[in-house]
Amino acid sequence: MNILSFLIIAVLGFFGLQYFMIFKTRFKKGKPAPELPGKYGKAVNNSKASLFYFYSPSCGACRSMTPLVEGYTKNNPRCFKVDISKDMDTARAFGVMGTPSTVVVENGIIKDFIVGPRPAGEFTQLLEMTKS
Repeated sequence: MNILSFLIIAVLGFFGLQYFMIFKTRFKKGKPAPELPGKYGKAVNNSKASLFYFYSPSCGACRSMTPLVEGYTKNNPRCFKVDISKDMDTARAFGVMGTPSTVVVENGIIKDFIVGPRPAGEFTQLLEMTKS
C-alpha cells in the first residue's frame, strides 16, 4: 500500500469516527438519563433542567469552554462540571465518547447531547436553561 492510500484511509477514518460519535449522540436525545448516585442523581430526577459538562484537562477545545462553565457551577446546583480523568464512571453512564460534551437533562430525560466546542453565545443559552 502506498503512502497516499494510507493517508486517505487515515483521514477518512478520523472523520468517520467524528461523525459516528455525533450520529450516536443523536439517538440519546429523548432517552432516559442514567441512574446516578448522590447530587448527580438528585439533579437528573429533578423536574428542572440540569446541565452536565464533561471535559478533560488535556483537551484543547475544553480549555476555552471550561472557564465559562465554572462561573455557573459555583452558583448553580444544577450545573455540573465533570472531569472525566477523575470521574469516568459518570461519563460512561451517559455514554460520553469525546470531550467537551454537554448533556442537558430535564425530568429524567436527556433533552440535548452536544459533542464538541460551541460558540460562547450558544453555550451560554444552554447554561441559562438551568437557572430558571
